[in-house]
Amino acid sequence: MVVTTAPSREEAEGLAEGILSNRLAACVQMTEVRSFFLWEGELQREPETLLLIKTTDAAYRRLEEYIRQFHSYEVPEIIRLPVTGGLEGYLDWVRGVTVRPSEGG
Repeated sequence: MVVTTAPSREEAEGLAEGILSNRLAACVQMTEVRSFFLWEGELQREPETLLLIKTTDAAYRRLEEYIRQFHSYEVPEIIRLPVTGGLEGYLDWVRGVTVRPSEGG
């Protein structure tokens, strides 16, 4: 699973649609958040949209490249979290969706 944020719902939706249409993930969930962070020595308080991206280890590098290319932030949050278990049928679905067409699936 990968976590990222976007500065607006519109940008988040664009990222989600591109990620899914390129089969870089099986599912993207979004929720509105308020982020507090230090940037260039200053405390920032910003509304953001949090994206939880259900992907695979095999698709991670392509996903990271996509986010870096289309994200508006100079340094976007891209955090990869290990999935150590889950409902096997769901995990099979995630793997099946994120297979490149040339790999079958």
